Amino acid sequence: MPEALAQTLALPGLGWIVVVTVAAGIVYGFAGFGSALIFMPAAAAVIPLQVAVAAFAVTALSSLVTVVPGAFREADRSGLWVLIPTAALGAWIGLWVLQTADLLWLRWAVVGVTALTLLALVSGWRMRTEPTRAAHAGIGLGTGFLGGAVGLLGPVMVLFQLAGRGGAARTRATTLVFLSATSTLILPLMALRGMLTVPALLTGAVLMLPYAIGSRIGAMLFQPQREGLYRGVAYVVIACAIAVGLPIRD
Repeated sequence: MPEALAQTLALPGLGWIVVVTVAAGIVYGFAGFGSALIFMPAAAAVIPLQVAVAAFAVTALSSLVTVVPGAFREADRSGLWVLIPTAALGAWIGLWVLQTADLLWLRWAVVGVTALTLLALVSGWRMRTEPTRAAHAGIGLGTGFLGGAVGLLGPVMVLFQLAGRGGAARTRATTLVFLSATSTLILPLMALRGMLTVPALLTGAVLMLPYAIGSRIGAMLFQPQREGLYRGVAYVVIACAIAVGLPIRD
């Protein structure tokens, strides 16, 4: 283990990954989502993609200590008790589909629907009524499935939150708690698939502190009263997710 840790610390480009991890934490602490969009492209250029995915899942565990406790007080807790377990179930199904099916058509459909929903929100559209428990369960299953199958977990969830009547503080808090909890529940599946290797675990552990520092900075930058600023940042991050998710980039 000491030798493996020494190899991790000597990894070429580790300093760059640390800087990117801090930036990803800042975005997550402020917006409640979007950290993977920053971390994954940079990390995958330095370490194997599978290691990067698993390492980031381990790194993100630090958010359970740094930002989740404060966000939990502001979140829609009644909705989260339904959203989190159904999303975890949906993600497991989505990951299975990812391994067994040709997802090109699904990826185009998800990107298209996400883009149309974003345009509708920018133009001022909102849901007229509060979603029921059954609606939360459906959103959880659908969001988890899409997250597992095509990687669009955060943007889909935050679009659902932004379409509601809650303010910026509640939207951010609910999304943040949802993503942190769902990502944690998916870790056992990664272990069963053999993704939590020693290099992934050590890399994730090394990056925990930079991510924690970044997420705390982002949380301090968030100002609940500045609804327009929060929505603007969220829309930009979602647009970046759509661009990254376009199948033509393959």
